Amino acid sequence: MEQEQTTIIKRKLLRGVVVSDKMTNTAVVSVSRYVKHPKYKKYLKRTKNYHAHNEGNRAKVGDTVTIRACRPLSRMKRFEIVFA
Repeated sequence: MEQEQTTIIKRKLLRGVVVSDKMTNTAVVSVSRYVKHPKYKKYLKRTKNYHAHNEGNRAKVGDTVTIRACRPLSRMKRFEIVFA
């Protein structure tokens, strides 16, 4: 009796706001985070844009979405939008 081993892959999850949905099946998601300055101890806001797979163009500009890391889908797309 062999038991099947199922492995759960822990993927990076990020939360951000859709800033562009003009491409087909792709959305640009802006993710903000706070970083503490090493010398002055002040918190600074850092923002990065990610291209995410938007299946069926369901996410629109202004929506708050969660994106998850996946295999490379194109030259720029490494994330997909999670619809729960």
